[in-house]
Amino acid sequence: MSATADRLARLLALVPYLLARPGVQISRVARDFGVTETQLRDDLRLLWMCGLPGHGPGDLIDLSFEGDTITVTYDAGMSRPLRLTSDEALALVVALQTLADVPGLADGDAVARALGKIEGAAGANDEAAARVTVAVDAQERALTSVREAIGSGRAMHLTYYAAGRDASTERDVDPMRLLFVEGRSYLEAWCRSAEAVRLFRLDRIDDVRLLDEPSQPPTDAAPRDLDGGLFQPAPEDPAVTLRLGPGQAWVADYYPVEDSQRQDDGGLIIILRVTDTAWIRKLTLGGGADVTVVAPSALAAEVRAEARSALAAYGD
Repeated sequence: MSATADRLARLLALVPYLLARPGVQISRVARDFGVTETQLRDDLRLLWMCGLPGHGPGDLIDLSFEGDTITVTYDAGMSRPLRLTSDEALALVVALQTLADVPGLADGDAVARALGKIEGAAGANDEAAARVTVAVDAQERALTSVREAIGSGRAMHLTYYAAGRDASTERDVDPMRLLFVEGRSYLEAWCRSAEAVRLFRLDRIDDVRLLDEPSQPPTDAAPRDLDGGLFQPAPEDPAVTLRLGPGQAWVADYYPVEDSQRQDDGGLIIILRVTDTAWIRKLTLGGGADVTVVAPSALAAEVRAEARSALAAYGD
């Protein structure tokens, strides 16, 4: 959804919300709507210019928000909350059923009550909502074990698939917390092999075993700040320069880059930092002529060698 559409939906929902909460704190409203207080005040000033035809003093929405609270003094007829569209109702049903089917991820009673309310409010879409079923994959067992380990303060042994290296690894970890980021569940833990804090995707944990020893991350093992996104390279990570053809320009939008220069053919030259070059080699080989490693030269040589080896595998 575009920023304009987001704002329109927010403006339509704001007045009924404020009518139900006269004198509500601006900070709470901003938090509930997921915007900054500055953005909220801009929205409120825009609402002042909205209302009924005629656009006179008695036709426009009137609000009081000079201090830290907001009160609606005239709603111009915008007193009813927005109804969910069929797509919105079904999306909520799917999300809530997913939460309900994953053990330990949320309060089951609260999810069941919310699901009942949404299905009841679906109206004509109730039949479609009733046909929705959700299947949760094998990460359920990993999730249950992770929650048990965190709750009991025990270390864990993981058999984990490292996608960057395309290999299964064995490691002991000290669990720190469970996260749900960008639609996926992760275990954040101190990895004893890497001697660093790592994120482990639950759907890539092939096997898990609780150890008969306490979880003891080092005192300086701090949880990662994910406000800037899931993948956040460190300044000490090696820099890689890639030349991208027009067909692979999406890479610059998908991964955090330090520099990007548009080329005459519509392609890009980008610089990004990586903790492991294995995925860069896979990206380059998969992109064919549209992805070229410019630097470092050692990585470019590795990619050329892997490409020659792949071609040689075809034999005669």
